[in-house]
Amino acid sequence: MIGELDEGNQKTAVAAGLAMVAITAVQFVAARFSLRAHLTSADIASLRFAGAGVVFVPIMWRVGFVKMRALGWRRACILALLVGFPYPLIINSGLVYSPASHAAALCPASIVLFSFLLSRIVFKDPIPALRIIGIVMIIVGLLLFVSTAAGAKGDDVLYGDALFAVAGIMFSTYSVLLRRWSVDPLSATAAVAFLSCLPLPFVHFLAPTGLGAASVIEIGIQTVIQGFLAGAAAVFLYAYAVRQLGTQMASLFMPCIPITTALTGMVVLGEIPTTQQFVAIAIMTAGIALPWLKRQSAPAPRSAVDTR
Repeated sequence: MIGELDEGNQKTAVAAGLAMVAITAVQFVAARFSLRAHLTSADIASLRFAGAGVVFVPIMWRVGFVKMRALGWRRACILALLVGFPYPLIINSGLVYSPASHAAALCPASIVLFSFLLSRIVFKDPIPALRIIGIVMIIVGLLLFVSTAAGAKGDDVLYGDALFAVAGIMFSTYSVLLRRWSVDPLSATAAVAFLSCLPLPFVHFLAPTGLGAASVIEIGIQTVIQGFLAGAAAVFLYAYAVRQLGTQMASLFMPCIPITTALTGMVVLGEIPTTQQFVAIAIMTAGIALPWLKRQSAPAPRSAVDTR
């Protein structure tokens, strides 16, 4: 019975991870679209947490403050600094200088690499040889994916890419802390959303804005995508996947983001990946599948319930 429950939880966690991938891909494309039109990086970050706040502040008001006290305000503030308001602000600032495909590739690359390194350092997690091969394939594919236009715009692209890498490191640190502190996914998501809403009035008055030039429809769409979906749903879904699968296995969803972003960008933005990028996508897909195929072909004993 326990084995069946664990298997069901893992299937639900996989579905949660795939949903998070789809939301993140749409988020990148939507942000790129509005950054080229009217909105600024601060605008999109503000809409993200304004929308997330609508979802989670009522939850915080009813049940969240008890869980927040259990989590601790210091830990809650650390989580909010890692994936709260600074996180989308850094990514959106990078999108000003670099294409969306770079964001979709470098953020997951950093998350995969540093999630594995930090898990090894903090938890002493063993890393099987086959999984190492898969990670190497993922990173090679990601590097190949972004190398096509690496020198097209000089230092501006490198600056944007560096911001994407920093954001990836922040998210991987967040996922490791979720596991180390055994944080409830709802508590983590509500804490991040609540604390990220606090600086919004200051950002609105102090940061450059394009909200006055944008239509109500554009602002509404960005609020739904960046706020309700990316700011609330995706953070919760990934937190759930980390808790059920562990940091290392949950991080393997991240390389799916360039694939889905490339396909979404083709439809919405008309951006067609190069042949080299299609090859990179194939390499990444193989690297993602390798550890999962091994796991399915050689199931763990019933006693080994913790696969993280």
